[in-house]
Amino acid sequence: MPELPDVTVYVEALSARLIGQQLLGIALRSPFLLRTAEPPMSAVTDQTVRRIRRVGKRIAIGFANNLWLVFHLMIAGRLHWDTAQPKKGGRNVLAIFQFSNGWLWLTEAGTQRRAALHVLADEAALRSLDEGGIEPLECDFKSFDTGLRAENHTLKRALTDPHIFSGIGNAYSDEILHRAQLSPIAMTSRLTPEESVRLYEATRSSLIEWIERLRVDADGRFPEKVTAFRPEMAVHGRYGEPCPRCGAKVQRIRHAANETNYCAVCQTGGRLLADRAISRLLHEDWPRTLEEMEARRKR
Repeated sequence: MPELPDVTVYVEALSARLIGQQLLGIALRSPFLLRTAEPPMSAVTDQTVRRIRRVGKRIAIGFANNLWLVFHLMIAGRLHWDTAQPKKGGRNVLAIFQFSNGWLWLTEAGTQRRAALHVLADEAALRSLDEGGIEPLECDFKSFDTGLRAENHTLKRALTDPHIFSGIGNAYSDEILHRAQLSPIAMTSRLTPEESVRLYEATRSSLIEWIERLRVDADGRFPEKVTAFRPEMAVHGRYGEPCPRCGAKVQRIRHAANETNYCAVCQTGGRLLADRAISRLLHEDWPRTLEEMEARRKR
């Protein structure tokens, strides 16, 4: 799912291309995409784009008549741009938007249709989609720490809860926790002041670094390679590969469709975190440390 760095670069690319341009027409290819009935989608046609912003993980395009077109890409949704009209026969194309200077279209890989599009009547309606999380790049440490400790959750859960922090998901939470050298299952109530400062600084530096990386990768072009798995990442999506800090193999926890990646040496004092799917089968045979795991592999 595109997160704060990816959505930020999307917003910048769209702003450079769409502000001041007219939306001439819309071809909706999937009946499941549009999640609102009023105002109708036709209300934004022939309107001029005035502003574009990020709302959590959503992209909001504002028009001269104060209406908003809001995209939530979910896991597999992606935006594309060209001055030439796209081919309409693509199975994954959900919607095509013709502007006065080119075409924007939305695709979604796979068969599950989770991406969403809203047409909203005004700024108040747009705010209703904001889940209220703190903007991690706009808050000071005190606000960050207060939000973090408001409820007792694991650090992974707290970072990815949109009601606590805005725009952070599975991928960048792994990177943040690795940089902060903190366990994903550490509880917020037990965090020391020094650890909380470390997490705050790691959150800001990780997100800023990745925004800059994605800007450089795009190099003025529309971002087409939006993915949660990048070779430059320290741990996310790198199970079994060496940790760039210590060289130990990156570990993982699986829960349903989600996977948390971490370094046991850097983040958990060498302790392996129980993978629910496997540890339920192994019970007492589940290795507790990297050394125990390696010893069992050599038997």
